[in-house]
Amino acid sequence: MTTAEFEALFADSSKEIHGDIQWAEDEDHSPAVEFRAEVSSSPGYPLFVRGSFNREARRLSFVLIHRGEGRIYALDMGQDHHNPSCERVGETHKHRWTELYGVKEAYRPQDITAPATDPGAVWRQFCAEARIRHLGTLSAPPALQGELF
Repeated sequence: MTTAEFEALFADSSKEIHGDIQWAEDEDHSPAVEFRAEVSSSPGYPLFVRGSFNREARRLSFVLIHRGEGRIYALDMGQDHHNPSCERVGETHKHRWTELYGVKEAYRPQDITAPATDPGAVWRQFCAEARIRHLGTLSAPPALQGELF
């Protein structure tokens, strides 16, 4: 994928997710919950989004995946990132595909203002920048066993 191809895909506002999204327990029985949602578009890009939320560590990730290229865009919260240039980016960062680095390089976003503990609000902010229209709702993650309201 060239940078121009990525930019055209990313700018395409016909990307949609249809239906409600439910978090599911991680099959490895970790404190994380996850989901996968198919993304449709007019050009028919082979895309899906994977979400993951570790309720104990308060780590949240939303990742746009191209079936032919892998990860092409991601938002990570709750874990520091170290760029190939040795720059530390911080706990809230985004990855955007480039020909030079793929998604190994990250940057600090200005548009993510919700905390990782509010995955629904972060999801709406992620979708807004990625130009994905979600025609449904993202459920609240289930509480960890033993957690009170």
